[in-house]
Amino acid sequence: MTPVEFFFDPGCPYTWRTSRWIADVADAGAAAVTWRLMSLSVLNEGKEIPEEYRPVMAQNVRVLRVLAAVEDNDARARLFTALGTRRHEQGADYDDDTIAAAVAEAGLPDETVKAADDEAFDALVRASHDDAQAAVGQEAGSPILRVGGKAWFGPVVVPVPEREEGLRLFEAVRLLADVPSFSELKGSRNPF
Repeated sequence: MTPVEFFFDPGCPYTWRTSRWIADVADAGAAAVTWRLMSLSVLNEGKEIPEEYRPVMAQNVRVLRVLAAVEDNDARARLFTALGTRRHEQGADYDDDTIAAAVAEAGLPDETVKAADDEAFDALVRASHDDAQAAVGQEAGSPILRVGGKAWFGPVVVPVPEREEGLRLFEAVRLLADVPSFSELKGSRNPF
């Protein structure tokens, strides 16, 4: 299995779909994923954010704290899946009820929910976010994928590819990671 770090902001719908791709690649035995945090709120500090996005960004800050409170990688993956399914598949807000239900589904202690309002976790989120940005070498959004010593923004996949197509994509990314001079590909995004 190829070791992979997947840096994510749980509020980004593109990141959610890409996370389902890399989770499927891991389920197929091709990758061992470490789930790392990044924050679009941190990325956009000091920038003018349109009013309609501010409540969602505030919800994401709280959810990132809860994810930061979960140190075990497998438990963090379960929690992200439970949260993301509710948010991105069922349209729920990241409110207290959604967080509590996801924590329960992930099999985590009830007190994990309290991390949502504990600003002490902001430093952990920021440190992981800073690691993601340093890995890419420039300001980049969510997700960031690191394979070996190489990291990129993306790939962004919409819709989530079927297993065989997803494995081919992962093999291509893995091969690109072995080319030191490769740095970027970009194309237009598919709609949801």
